[in-house]
Amino acid sequence: MIQIDEEKIFSTISERKPRSVALDGPEGIIKKIQNCAIKLTEKYNIPVYVIGDTSWGSCDLNIHAADVLGVDILFNIGHTISMQNFGTKVIMIDAFDDIDFSKIATRCAIELREKKFKKISLVTNSQYLHSMPKVKEIFEHHGYKVVIGRGKGHLTDGQVFGCEFYPAYDTKNEVDAYLFLGQSIFHSASVAVVTHKPTFMLDPYFNEYSEITDVARKLEKKAILSVYKASDARTVGIIIGLKEGQFANIKALELKRLLEQAGKKILLIAMTEITDERLLPFEDIDAFIQVACPRIGTDNHFHKPVLSVPQAILLIKLLKGEPEQEFLQIKHWL
Repeated sequence: MIQIDEEKIFSTISERKPRSVALDGPEGIIKKIQNCAIKLTEKYNIPVYVIGDTSWGSCDLNIHAADVLGVDILFNIGHTISMQNFGTKVIMIDAFDDIDFSKIATRCAIELREKKFKKISLVTNSQYLHSMPKVKEIFEHHGYKVVIGRGKGHLTDGQVFGCEFYPAYDTKNEVDAYLFLGQSIFHSASVAVVTHKPTFMLDPYFNEYSEITDVARKLEKKAILSVYKASDARTVGIIIGLKEGQFANIKALELKRLLEQAGKKILLIAMTEITDERLLPFEDIDAFIQVACPRIGTDNHFHKPVLSVPQAILLIKLLKGEPEQEFLQIKHWL
């Protein structure tokens, strides 16, 4: 069950005495965020806003919404990162899942012996970081050497985002396989793509683990196919994300210059939410490149190619006649 660090929220309000606050976080814990807001309202008798637009991570904090509301503090819940706050207004609040991994970790450690793995690396997302030491202990007890990659940027040790993979990438030459703690195909498949190593997802709720290599291969093939489809485009729309952590105008202008040199006609587009429905009115655009979030095009359905920055770089190489390279085996997909 997800547990929000409400103690930190309460102590911060008691110390700073804000006139009003806002809470936001991922869609999956919005009910718990609502319950927390009710507690805060009853205790402090101040306006407490729940921002209904989901927060996808530290790149999408809804700061603009907090500014419009005029709140003194925005508590972003459920995105553990190496920093505790952004500026004076945004405070990051942990939300951990207290499920026990012991049973599935023990089973996995025993059964993976058949694959002759000796060195494994543990990775996970925000909700299960606190479970990593116990799982590490279990695998070491069964004779494995366990490596946990060092964090960098927003990431803490062993943590991965959907677009940022330093702890996994930096250990890929040291280990035989990766174990992702949690139910997220979104994260675990990315680890497999980035490292090209066997990657297993440990699901403590169903007490099962699964190798997600096939999923990762499909994700990578889809990304490559989109690049080749975009190579035939006459007009390319380059989308700049308007969310505070996704604004990359300099990168967009750089790609514009390179694609124009390759003979493409470019239209610059600015959007907050990038969806297939919102792109349909751009009928004269043959393909899109978005510099907001690298997972938008790979994880969602679009009628036309929608490339990420790594895909756009591969596209430019193809247009120049340069050899195709592994474009997703990098630390950060931006």
